[in-house]
Amino acid sequence: MTAASTRRWPGYATVWRWHFYAGLFCLPFVLWLSLTGAAYLFRPQVEALIDRPYAHVAGPGPRASAAAQVDAALAAVPGSVLHRYQLPDTPAQAVQVIVGVHGRETRVYVHPQTLAVLKTVGEQDRLMRIVFRLHGELLAGNVGSYVVELAASWTIVMILTGLFLWWPRGGGIAGVVYPRLGAGGRRFWRDLHGVTGFWVSAMALLLLLSGLPWAKSWGSYLKAVRTVAEGSAVRQDWTIGAAAGPGTRAMEGAHAEHGGMAMEHPRISYAPLDRLIASVAPLRLAGPVLIAPPAGPGQPWTAKSDAADRPLRTDLELDADGHILSRKDFATRRLVDRLVGYGVALHEGALYGWLNQLVNLLTALGLMLLTVSGVVLWWRRRPEGVLGAPHRRPRPALAWGLVAVIVALGVLLPLFGATLIAVLLAERLALARLPGTRRWLGLATS
Repeated sequence: MTAASTRRWPGYATVWRWHFYAGLFCLPFVLWLSLTGAAYLFRPQVEALIDRPYAHVAGPGPRASAAAQVDAALAAVPGSVLHRYQLPDTPAQAVQVIVGVHGRETRVYVHPQTLAVLKTVGEQDRLMRIVFRLHGELLAGNVGSYVVELAASWTIVMILTGLFLWWPRGGGIAGVVYPRLGAGGRRFWRDLHGVTGFWVSAMALLLLLSGLPWAKSWGSYLKAVRTVAEGSAVRQDWTIGAAAGPGTRAMEGAHAEHGGMAMEHPRISYAPLDRLIASVAPLRLAGPVLIAPPAGPGQPWTAKSDAADRPLRTDLELDADGHILSRKDFATRRLVDRLVGYGVALHEGALYGWLNQLVNLLTALGLMLLTVSGVVLWWRRRPEGVLGAPHRRPRPALAWGLVAVIVALGVLLPLFGATLIAVLLAERLALARLPGTRRWLGLATS
């Protein structure tokens, strides 16, 4: 192989083609994920607004026991058992009790004094839970999770190739750090696209990478690698695929999910609840705080801070008398769990309060602008009768740097690697026999 036929890095035209085809697939998903992700950022505010009618229902006077409140919730959902009791934030607030029947969970709002049932709603039917599923699985279960993960993997490729194309090659900072708004025409749209991509790329990559542990393929991949590395079954504080997200599982640990369905608890006396609440409430755990009954005979009760800001979470095990048997804080977890916890909190806009929400929102808006400007650029330069892909060189030089990057991405992002192989095989075996299609797709050499 001659030196002329090899090089360290690919040329501009080659990377542009990669960027084009990655964008062709990714842009609709980038727009969708940005819209749904931006909406989900404000889950705390939206859920507080939805629950406002139940925030000030109790007045002065005695309250019913927690066991009686649970019994009222169970009566509202025949055949159910207690999954979780959520400690109210204030004495005036309605008590929220999560009960389950054969894996389907229902949240019941109970008046803490009169025991009147104020509202019932399925956990999967809550507004922000639907938004979460729209964002993470397109309301299509594990199939949707695979599609979203595939789009995220190729979006990472699109961002990396976009940064290569943006990289300054001489001249000033105009069109590099800020767009030339008065340029007009194609230069205006190219500046808007490139500069926006530069400013949002770092945060966009963080959001994409932090969402992968939830995805069906990548999450299972990580769990399998950890199981081999650690030599034992791995318990994680997040779930994978269609089961992912809040409100879909019982307590972690002894109450870990089975097949994505919340574990059914045996019917027991709930009389210890008041003693447990008396032990847990003074600890001031980050809310919401959930108490769950034993998963089986001889098992402890569990209490958990289910805070969206995951570094604030704490898990407790208690006996029926309210004595704390064990406590597990976020800082005591394995490094991988802590890294994912920080990433999830960052992804959901909970890690550093409203500022995290603002940065994520600006990133989502930037990705929407990237999508629109990318489509405009493509449409303005697209020749009549073809897709408009950048021209392919007759004999592109082999770039070992690109090969190394692709192999690394294929290992780290298995769905990207698998689909890339599938696309290359389709081009070699099928599209080679369809010259018209090859010309339209831009696969024929110029």
